Amino acid sequence: MSLFKVNTHKASQMIKNFVTLLLGTSIVVAPAASAVELYKDEKNTIKVGGYLDVRVINTQNQTEVVNGTSRINFGFTRQLKKDWSALALVEWGVNPVGSSDIIYNNRFESIQDEFLYNRLGYAGLSHEKYGQITIGKQWGAWYDVVYGTNNSFVWDGNAAGVYTYNKDDGAVNGTGRGDKLIQYRNSYNDFSFAVQAQLKNSEFYTCDVDDISEEACEALWNTGDSAAQEVEFNYTFGGSVTYNATDMLTLTAGVNRGEYDVTYGDGTTQTVEDLIFGAGVMWGSIEKPGLYVAANINKSENHDTENLGRLIKDSIGVETFMSYRFDNDVRPFVAYNILDAGDDYVIQPNFNTDPNDVFKRQFAVIGVHYLIDENTIAYAEARKDFSDFESDDKDQQSQMEASEDDGIAFGFRYKF
Repeated sequence: MSLFKVNTHKASQMIKNFVTLLLGTSIVVAPAASAVELYKDEKNTIKVGGYLDVRVINTQNQTEVVNGTSRINFGFTRQLKKDWSALALVEWGVNPVGSSDIIYNNRFESIQDEFLYNRLGYAGLSHEKYGQITIGKQWGAWYDVVYGTNNSFVWDGNAAGVYTYNKDDGAVNGTGRGDKLIQYRNSYNDFSFAVQAQLKNSEFYTCDVDDISEEACEALWNTGDSAAQEVEFNYTFGGSVTYNATDMLTLTAGVNRGEYDVTYGDGTTQTVEDLIFGAGVMWGSIEKPGLYVAANINKSENHDTENLGRLIKDSIGVETFMSYRFDNDVRPFVAYNILDAGDDYVIQPNFNTDPNDVFKRQFAVIGVHYLIDENTIAYAEARKDFSDFESDDKDQQSQMEASEDDGIAFGFRYKF
């Protein structure tokens, strides 16, 4: 079974039009970290937050000025009766430097050609005792498990099952910035938890035929050809738990699950489970002076795709991160990540995959962040790749290796 690749162009245009309309009306949004208060009265608070990040990167035999996931958000809270409050948030990615062809980390961010594009948008209710419920596009519960290692600015993650579907934003299966999520959060003493359901309906066509459009693939499916498949990927469900064992030690665990329902052109059906589960640990705080260490591990099945967009049957992912913030506000760090799918990692039969193909993404990142102040950071980072991609098709192997190259980057991040 071949696997789709998410097309965000139409969605991005709709978002851009929505932004234009929204900015002309009153915005109901929720506060974010490092936000500036725009308005406050006895009931209402409005804040704006985000950051501008620009960098120079050298990788894949290219040197470019690229965007560093810059974003802006507007937040709103309103005090209601009986200790309830209303909250909402909208956040847009901002691309101040134009599109890039270098897919060096998050594909959704790095090749984005829109000046404004949707990152988050949700609203809900909150109560100190009864918890918080939110509806919309928001960070999934799974991110609570693995966020501790996501602290390199340039080359983060990609082994934790967050930015799925060839380094996209995790919208499809709700592990990153999930689309159409309803989520509940609460805490009790040193424990906090989140549960969610992703209520969506996604239908598309894939074909075990090279260089074919989805329209042509649908037409092939309608002829009854078994090389074409109709795929439904609808609801997903997830949950996480966090335990603050001490002021320094935090433990996390969670799971996320969905299903693909596949109907082949000849009428044969197949159900494929999308599953990821794992745990994480953190020591210290990345923002405070001293040592910070984080690590997480996950096991996944049919949850992510490799660099050519083919579904990985099963894999093990490990991410690690360690930093030390000195008294002079210099913060060096080192990170190591591995996503190991082994061989025979693509569901067979598949027109362009040999069962002996090998996929192992692994790399190390070293860097230094200089906190000029808490909201102004200069940084430099370097990546060394140790990935192992093997295929009898050397052209495919070369394509796999291209986006996992060594690299070096430096840049500037201004928070507001």
